[in-house]
Amino acid sequence: MAFQTLTPQEAAEMIPNGATVGTSGFTASGTPKVILEQLAARAEKEHEAGRPFKINLFTGASTTKHVDGALANANALNMRAPYQNTPDLRLRINSHDAHYFDRHLSELAQEMRYGFYPKIDFAIIEAADVTDDGEIILGTGVGNIASFARMADKIFVEVNAKLPKSLLGMHDIVLPDDPPYRREIPIFSPSDRIGSPVLKVDPRKIVGVVHSHEYDGVKPFTEPDAVSAKIGSNVVNFLLGELRAGRIPASFLPLQSGVGNVANAVLYDLGESTEIPPFQMYTEVTQDSVIELMKKGKCTFSSTCSMTISDQVEEEIFKNIDFFHDKILMRPAEISNNPEVIRRLGVIAMNTALEADIFGNINSTHVLGTKMMNGIGGSGDFTRNGYISIFSCPSVTKGGAISNIVPMVAHTDHTEHSVDVIITDQGVADLRGKDPVERAKAIIENCANPIYRELLWDYLKLGKGGQTPHALQAAFAFHVAFNETGSMQNVDFAAFSK
Repeated sequence: MAFQTLTPQEAAEMIPNGATVGTSGFTASGTPKVILEQLAARAEKEHEAGRPFKINLFTGASTTKHVDGALANANALNMRAPYQNTPDLRLRINSHDAHYFDRHLSELAQEMRYGFYPKIDFAIIEAADVTDDGEIILGTGVGNIASFARMADKIFVEVNAKLPKSLLGMHDIVLPDDPPYRREIPIFSPSDRIGSPVLKVDPRKIVGVVHSHEYDGVKPFTEPDAVSAKIGSNVVNFLLGELRAGRIPASFLPLQSGVGNVANAVLYDLGESTEIPPFQMYTEVTQDSVIELMKKGKCTFSSTCSMTISDQVEEEIFKNIDFFHDKILMRPAEISNNPEVIRRLGVIAMNTALEADIFGNINSTHVLGTKMMNGIGGSGDFTRNGYISIFSCPSVTKGGAISNIVPMVAHTDHTEHSVDVIITDQGVADLRGKDPVERAKAIIENCANPIYRELLWDYLKLGKGGQTPHALQAAFAFHVAFNETGSMQNVDFAAFSK
């Protein structure tokens, strides 16, 4: 069947106030480019006329200025999940203009199918191509679109002329059955293919095809600064120690790495190490640094949910698609982040924290405990099931005004039970097999910045017994001092010891 060609404006006009929309993509990669921008413009006109207009939006992870940015700027988002990183949307969330709920990325799609959230009315899918019988070659990110497309009443396909049809074969689209019929996911190596190279949808649900012509818009990561480089070096030295001790097999294990400059610094150092053998990745994002490792032969394969790569690298991959075609496989988030597979493969999990406390708990999401930053993302999926779970962060931020090692995290995303190792620019705290006080001593001595080390020792001395000797009256003294004076260094624990 031939599908109707629509302008972005025509497609946007079909989406009513209150609709629930699900999009393709994971991070900027694979997200729609034009329909939701026009929907945002329509929302602004409706608001100017005094009429309400908001939608519920579900995605794979974060999106772009075309989606979260435009819709948040127009105040056109009612409910949003499961992850975001756009400044305009962050402002809406923290002022309660948008109802954001944070979820583990492996869980959202199945919870949608279980009926926990509003039903998907429209799915918007970025594609390299779509056939008359509803077979879609996806772009550079998959996310949760396999579930959204199955559930949606209507589907728009954004065919992006920047995406080559030679992407066919770089996707592995499969969904597990829902309980009580779910079976094992037969992935025993990152390179195992178990699904379809295309997303198959009911062609009768495709109400129109919209054309776009734009890369994902991911900016190149900056060169690692001195702090990021030191963290990267510390992570790699820790892994080398585990390899030499035989706690990591000589053939090495698959890696998962988050996004950002610290993650890029880690991957760069891994590529420079002659002791670490060529390795594979089972991860949620494949970024520029991984592509460089592939070109060097250091990373031999990456199972992922998206290619979160800069426009320049995206263009390079498309020009050399034959080289990368058998080295990258993109899957739905429900598979790329699946706890069963992560644990089976022995994935080494490497994620970042906003802050860690001296007993090993991690805050990944809320600045000073109250303001949502981005979300938990996939860190919990990998942390709770990884072979080794590593969290890293700078020891201080804001020129030393904030210590990222604190007495008690102001918001808890990952408890001490899920955290094996904490690494900062100061060093490494291996928490395995340590009781709370032993963990505190390791973290203060090895991870805290020297300007805060004595303050943290002072806090630990305030504890009045128990296995985890918190001094509850002073547990958030660092955060209070920052809010009141602009620096955590102004804590005076003497006031709490009376």
